[in-house]
Amino acid sequence: MDYELLTQFADQHTSAEDALLAEINAFTQQHHAEPHMLSGHVQGQLLKMISCMIRPARILEIGTFTGYSALCLAQGLTETGEIHTIEFRETTAAIARRFFDKSALKHQIKLHTGQAAAIIPELKEQWDLVFIDADKPGYIDYFELVFPHVKKNGFILADNIFFHGEALKENAKGKSAKAIRQFNKFISDRTDIEKLVLTIRDGLYLIRKI
Repeated sequence: MDYELLTQFADQHTSAEDALLAEINAFTQQHHAEPHMLSGHVQGQLLKMISCMIRPARILEIGTFTGYSALCLAQGLTETGEIHTIEFRETTAAIARRFFDKSALKHQIKLHTGQAAAIIPELKEQWDLVFIDADKPGYIDYFELVFPHVKKNGFILADNIFFHGEALKENAKGKSAKAIRQFNKFISDRTDIEKLVLTIRDGLYLIRKI
């Protein structure tokens, strides 16, 4: 099959972004040096759908970027639910904050700036849903930090598990590709979870805590 054709079909036949998501998408494409890091239309809709199915009270996102994925995930929160999202870079967090302030869900979004490894232990929450989409060498550490605090039958999503196809190669080059390859094996070898590889975009691991 033609992957580009499939991608176009998915984009055309997926529910359209709302106005705020479209604004974030356009801003990121035009003004950010790394727009490919955005979850984007189809993956964003998947995140929203998963959140709406789970109806989480507490979501943790590791890697806010410009705020697109957090707003998608927030759509499924319970009325008193919260999403805590962590962004390392102050300048990027400021962009996300401006968009969050435009959202009707802004009071349910808690943005933290700094090192995720230091922030996560301070949150003292039990998570229904976790989305890992930050620096790739940190994936295993982030997983081990959050896993004890994920509820039974809670879910973890890990993004970019193909890493542009590089993580699928035995001779993967670059620290990020090698780290994702190690993370994929780490997840595959575990027996205390169920896992599913989703081939959407750059690959997503959908993980359920048993």
